[in-house]
Amino acid sequence: MNSKQTERICTGKGFLAALDQSGGSTPKALEHYEISHDAYSSEEQMFDLVHQMRTRIMTSPTFTSEFILGAILFEQTMDRKVEGQFTADYLWQAKGIVPFLKVDQGLAPLEGGVQLMKPIDGLDALLKRATQRNVFGTKMRSVIHEAVSEGVTRVVDQQFAYGKQILSAGLVPIIEPEVDIHSADKAQAEVLLKRSLLQHLDALPANADVMLKLSIPSVDGFYTDIMQHPRVLRVVALSGGYSQLEANERLSRNPGLIASFSRALAEGLSAGQTDDQFNETLATSIRKIYAASIT
Repeated sequence: MNSKQTERICTGKGFLAALDQSGGSTPKALEHYEISHDAYSSEEQMFDLVHQMRTRIMTSPTFTSEFILGAILFEQTMDRKVEGQFTADYLWQAKGIVPFLKVDQGLAPLEGGVQLMKPIDGLDALLKRATQRNVFGTKMRSVIHEAVSEGVTRVVDQQFAYGKQILSAGLVPIIEPEVDIHSADKAQAEVLLKRSLLQHLDALPANADVMLKLSIPSVDGFYTDIMQHPRVLRVVALSGGYSQLEANERLSRNPGLIASFSRALAEGLSAGQTDDQFNETLATSIRKIYAASIT
């Protein structure tokens, strides 16, 4: 583990940029970027286009460590290059931004009010490659739709089981048990989630430090005790489908919670913009998300 990167994540001001849309969500990401489905005819062309979009974001003069602590990458992005360097090396060496890798392979069908992760096949091999590519940590996502105690427990158990495997590879896991913002009993689901998270965190050995990526809570300040836990490096928040304006407003009411936004970060960006227009739009988004993350 890189001590400078650990220090940056623990104490730095800023937020995490989520650039990790994978195969299933890539078409929607391109659509928001105003690249239609008929612009590509194969998966390879699709990933080429999304890498161009991500490269445009990462190489923008506004995408800097002044505002951004880390960036979460998709496996394809990790294995590609930006300005002649593998993406993780470019982020850290050229930008001072800590690289993370999304490692989950999508969600299992809804069962018992939750969606577990599909089994992560070949995880050890992927973690070895991530280490070789100088990645600092990982991210993996499950979704809680209903306040069902057994379901929430299964989600958290699975997340920490994989988290321990990731820790043993020398990487820092971002554990992401998202609570659906449209859930009718979101607040109660968060009560169940926090209880389960604290049980698992308390059971971790010293130096087995993790990060958490959580939905912005229904009750302001609800995760303060999670943030203060000795096994937690940082807690970040997903935008979860909120607009950038609403996500920032909700985030700003939760001191210590920082953003890890994807859709909200890319809001307003399009392939047809000039570089000046693109950079200006991105700069505005970055500054607003940063401001909400340091309150």
